[in-house]
Amino acid sequence: MLKNKYNLFFLGILTAAGILFVGGYAYSDYMAPTVGVGGYQDEIEVLNKKISDNKAKVKDLEKSISTYKTKINQTRLEAVSLSNQMSILDNRTAQVELDIEATQHKMDTLELEIEALDIQVEKKEEVLFRQKQLIAELLRTIQQSDQKKYIEIAAAYDNFSEFYNQIQYVETVEEGLGNSIKTIRVTKEALEKAQIQKTERRETYESMKEDLVHKKEALEEQLYMKEHLLAQTQSSELTFNTLLSQLKQEYQQVENEISGIEDEVRRKLEAQNKLNGTKVQDDGKLSWPSDSRYVTAYFHDPDYPFRHIFEHNAIDLAISQGTPLKAAASGYVARARHCDSPACYSYVMIVHNNGLSTVYGHLSGITVQEDQFVARGDLVGYSGGRPGTNGAGPFSTGAHLHMEVRKDGIPVNPLNYLVKDW
Repeated sequence: MLKNKYNLFFLGILTAAGILFVGGYAYSDYMAPTVGVGGYQDEIEVLNKKISDNKAKVKDLEKSISTYKTKINQTRLEAVSLSNQMSILDNRTAQVELDIEATQHKMDTLELEIEALDIQVEKKEEVLFRQKQLIAELLRTIQQSDQKKYIEIAAAYDNFSEFYNQIQYVETVEEGLGNSIKTIRVTKEALEKAQIQKTERRETYESMKEDLVHKKEALEEQLYMKEHLLAQTQSSELTFNTLLSQLKQEYQQVENEISGIEDEVRRKLEAQNKLNGTKVQDDGKLSWPSDSRYVTAYFHDPDYPFRHIFEHNAIDLAISQGTPLKAAASGYVARARHCDSPACYSYVMIVHNNGLSTVYGHLSGITVQEDQFVARGDLVGYSGGRPGTNGAGPFSTGAHLHMEVRKDGIPVNPLNYLVKDW
């Protein structure tokens, strides 16, 4: 009778141990990315195949994009003409269209990766739940064995061999408990890693989603430029050259005005000792004029659409029409040019200490006056740039902010002075 009682007891130990090892085997298989229990393996394989296909499409699209970039660069080396400008616009349009398609495939890939991670997280949570149940069962079994004296157990068996085997089974269960605890630790680490990867991919997806919106806007701008150029020139090279000369003159007039006003205002402020006052003392770092950090055209950007007329001495920020704009640093307003027509270029120029000045162009509204002091972050106006709106000027293809930074009157790269807070 006593022997039967202990046989049942050790059978419970063996059962718990057997379940544990089966669970451990299932878990170690599960840790492989594309292998799992039931339909899990098939789901992951299908997702991985779709991910691979999308990445291959993106690779092909990027090759085509590179081809169009080469064509654009080759055309730029030619003499400026209506024909080669139309060729550049056509190639840019095709390039942007492919870029949009590639971005969409990248977003699709991220969605598939997130779906695969969701499945992995679910399976890992199942493993954790199962292992915790097994540990609870093993702890109860071991506790029961601890309450039995070895001499009492030995008395239940006819020979030492049977007794020794049962003791070995108990030790095996205790070892299995340690392995199961290790499995839980490893699984939790893997689960946390998968959750972090999900968060990172979701953030990347949202960033690409915003990027896609800007690329679609860029496509509309390319189409507008082509249509506008054809309308202005009537496909005539002679008319194009006349227009080109006129635009160069308009740009140079604005450039001369900005340079002349800055020199005049800076001398005036220095004579009054205003730039050395505590109000304008700064560390030389500039704040961003809005929440946007999306740069659509860089300083001296080779892809700037008006580069055949002048070098782009600024950065363009993607900002919707009418967005409030703030002063990048404390200083005095040197120029606040209001405009009542789309052909007129509206801008605000602020003179700071350390030889710096900032220009905010294509404004749809201005809230400051010349000679006014503004503190960092003060409202100076509202963004514009949408073709056909007052203040947009002749060099704009869509809503944005044109921001210049000048050091001792010379245009410099704004990204070298704006705080890196992104």
